[in-house]
Amino acid sequence: MAAAACLLAGVFVPGPAAAAMRTPRAGLAAEMTGESAPWTCEIPPIRAGSVASLRAFHRAMAACADGFWAARFAAAGQPYSPPGVTITTGGDSVCGEITGTGAQYCPVQRTIAIRILKQDLRDPFRMNIAHSVAHEWGHHVQQLIGVLDAQNALYWPASESARSLLSHRLEMQAECLAGVFYSAALESIDPGISWEEWIEAVRGADESEIHGKPRNLASWQDRGYHGGAVGFCNTWTARESKIR
Repeated sequence: MAAAACLLAGVFVPGPAAAAMRTPRAGLAAEMTGESAPWTCEIPPIRAGSVASLRAFHRAMAACADGFWAARFAAAGQPYSPPGVTITTGGDSVCGEITGTGAQYCPVQRTIAIRILKQDLRDPFRMNIAHSVAHEWGHHVQQLIGVLDAQNALYWPASESARSLLSHRLEMQAECLAGVFYSAALESIDPGISWEEWIEAVRGADESEIHGKPRNLASWQDRGYHGGAVGFCNTWTARESKIR
């Protein structure tokens, strides 16, 4: 999750909770406001029914995201380290069972765990599969700049309703960061769908208790894409209506 110049310093929770969101690297967002230049990657085609083909696609997407974010951190004069990436056809990963869409970020292990789904084998929709990498890499960026730890400090003592909002802010910022990545790399991904069609598909997806309303997820992803910079992704000071 990335944010605007005040990324964490201006979080919506007052008092000690707000202080908890001020991490040593919170200023990184202010330094990563430059528009992303086009980023070229070699992303292979996917053959329906081929596990090896999907593995190759995920690996290429991981290399593309890694190169892009390493360059953004370098431009900000900040250290960067890549996450681990594991790809499996089973349900277990280094951080336990893979749930939901088939990909998750494991903060303790700093690893992105990807599960190849039968649906993806039957109907390998490139953009949908690519998003499993782009979104989870957004969580890794949040880990590197201290947002995951800060959010965690707020989450556990919070009420159930406050936890829900914190989860939405976290997930929508990861969506926005994915959009920033797409702003530079979408042509290389060759998604097979226009950006407008993709955003409309996101907007029409099923609602997720953890992630929030699809229309807001689509809005934040589109904001990152058209803004092309981390500074457009401050979900932490956004109105609740934009986060629900």
